Amino acid sequence: MIKPPLAACGKEDTLHGRISLNLGDLQADHELLSTAVDEAGAIARRYFRADPKSWEKEPGQIVTEADIAIDRSLHTLITTERPNDGWLSEERRDDGSRSQCQRVWVVDPIDGTRSFANGVAEFTISIALMMDGQPVLASISNPITMEHFEATLGGGAWLNGTRITPSKQPSVDGSSLLASWTEMKKRRWQELMPEASFTTIGSLAYKLALVAAGRYSGLVSLRSCSDWDIAAAVLILKEAGAVISDGQGQSIQLNQSTLRHAGLVAAGAEPLYTALISRLETIRSSK
Repeated sequence: MIKPPLAACGKEDTLHGRISLNLGDLQADHELLSTAVDEAGAIARRYFRADPKSWEKEPGQIVTEADIAIDRSLHTLITTERPNDGWLSEERRDDGSRSQCQRVWVVDPIDGTRSFANGVAEFTISIALMMDGQPVLASISNPITMEHFEATLGGGAWLNGTRITPSKQPSVDGSSLLASWTEMKKRRWQELMPEASFTTIGSLAYKLALVAAGRYSGLVSLRSCSDWDIAAAVLILKEAGAVISDGQGQSIQLNQSTLRHAGLVAAGAEPLYTALISRLETIRSSK
C-alpha cells in the first residue's frame, strides 16, 4: 500500500478547536491502520461473490459473515496494539465504555453490505481514529476497486498516495450529485433538482470519499446515518477542502451518546453546499 506523508499540525490549530499534533504523533497509528486495512481487504475479497451467509439483524438491514469476520480481524489487530483505546463498531454492542477513552476507533467493517452481498463493488471498509471527539486519522478502502482514501488531521486527504481535491462546481445547475438508490425512489431527487445529474452508489462512505476526490460535485441525503457510516469520511472531506454537515446545515458531532445524524449534505464548493442546504429547506417546507 502506498502511504502518503504525514504532515504536522501546527500549534495554532488549538485556537480553532482542533487538536494540536506534532510530526510523527500518528505515524505508528497510521502504520497499524494500514496493516489492519490490508488484512480486512483480503478477507473481503475472499468472501466477495462467494455467496457469503447473510441474515437480517433488524428489519431492512442485513449483515453477512464477511462483516463479522472483518470486524473480528480489525478489533483483534488494533486493540491488541492499542488496548486502552475505545471501540465503536456497527457490528458490536456499544457498551458506553468509549466515553471514558480519549482515543476511540470508529469502524464500519463493510459499509454498503447489501451491495457487497449482491456482488456489486460499491462497498468500503471505513475506519476513523477519534481523539477528544474529532477524527484525526481516517481510512476508507474499496478492496475490489483497490481505491484507498485516507487522511490525517492537518495532513490533507489522499487516494492511493496522490493528494485529492474536490470539485469547485458552484451551483446546482450542472452539478453531479450522489444519492442512495432508496432515496432516489423515495425522494425523487431528479424531479426536485432537474438541473442536476444524479448517480446512485451503495456505500455512503464511498460516496462521500468520491466527493472529496472531486469525481462528483456533492451529495444529498435525508436518511439518518450513524457515526460509523461517516466518521472517516468527515475527516477526508474536510482535509480535501470540501464541506459537510447534517441535512439541516448543523455541524456533525461524533462519538456522543447519540450516534444518529439527521441526513447529510456534502459539496466540494461552499456555494454549492449553501445552495443544497437551501434547496432541502424548501423541499421540507413544501411538505
